[in-house]
Amino acid sequence: MNQNNTTADRVTIVLHSGDMDKLYSALIIANGALSMGMEASIFFTFWGLQRLQKGGLEKGPLSTMHMFGLGKWMIRRRMKKSNVASLEKLMTDYKELGGHIIACDMTMDIMGIKPSDLREDWIDEYGSVGTYIRTARDSSVTLFI
Repeated sequence: MNQNNTTADRVTIVLHSGDMDKLYSALIIANGALSMGMEASIFFTFWGLQRLQKGGLEKGPLSTMHMFGLGKWMIRRRMKKSNVASLEKLMTDYKELGGHIIACDMTMDIMGIKPSDLREDWIDEYGSVGTYIRTARDSSVTLFI
């Protein structure tokens, strides 16, 4: 990350949830910040970290209205009809725009996740709460999703 930017130029998001709609929210906000010239970091922890597993990006449930999987199918169908980008596309855009991803190494230990289980090409840094705090303390926008 560019350490010369001021606090007003940074967004830091903690992605604690692995729910599909919350992952969409985090990536849409982060991509919006990047497209406005800000820096963006997402700290993936607990169930959010599971979305960084190989093949795991699209596996998260909806936060509400599950309806035994029917709710997620209906939302995806509506999103496609409205030309909303896929999570894969949003993640690709995020990385191409310079988005920073931090994978929580404590969560990896707790959940038995190895670096080789993750999409390592997306991850810029492995860290813990100190890594998050160092990034967040210089951010004008911090979110917990």
